[in-house]
Amino acid sequence: MVSALGAAIVRGEIAPGSVLPPEHELETRYGAGRSVVREAMKTLAAKGLVSVRPRHGTHVRPVHDWTLLDRDVLGWMRTGDGLDRDLLIALEETRAIIEPAAAALAAHRATVDDHQRITAALAAMAAGQDDSQAAIAADKQFHLAILDATHNPVLRSFRGAIDAILSAVFDVAVGVFAGNLPNHAAVARAIADGDAAAARQAMEKVLGYTHGHLLTDGMAMPPEPNKKIMILGETS
Repeated sequence: MVSALGAAIVRGEIAPGSVLPPEHELETRYGAGRSVVREAMKTLAAKGLVSVRPRHGTHVRPVHDWTLLDRDVLGWMRTGDGLDRDLLIALEETRAIIEPAAAALAAHRATVDDHQRITAALAAMAAGQDDSQAAIAADKQFHLAILDATHNPVLRSFRGAIDAILSAVFDVAVGVFAGNLPNHAAVARAIADGDAAAARQAMEKVLGYTHGHLLTDGMAMPPEPNKKIMILGETS
């Protein structure tokens, strides 16, 4: 019920301001008991999609109230062509506010264990160049390891949101994954060197590469066929 109604709302099939059917109609439509219907409404309300007011019904809230960094909401917004490009760019803009600063802070605070996690994720990225799912998983681990390395509890609370953003963006940007590996390696080196300014600048290059791909509708030039990027030594 949550998935069906959530998808209908975010895709515009149920317009903002609309009133959802009363409980007894939802019970019949979905073959669910009243407690299930009420739990579903609570879940949708927590995601910012509806407001529940006794004796006033359940209303669909406007888009600006939706929790867009919720994994389910982003998933429901994805169509056969993926997410809307404007939304993808907005997500990248959000990353650009958070991640370069996080990289700079990590350069000051990363522990030996943090460096090992960042390096391991980078190595997994290089090894997974020919496997899109492995590449996406390793890339996410790289960025989340840097967020953890800030040791800032507020920044680390963004982990779920950043994870959701990365999942949405990487589905589109995986086609130019290999070309961005040297930039990721530069981030890791700057953090290892404790160079906050370089870490910030390198992360900006990482995000700028992806952003440029989105702006050109995926027409950024990929590496030459069968040519892997080497990140642990010289780049090729």
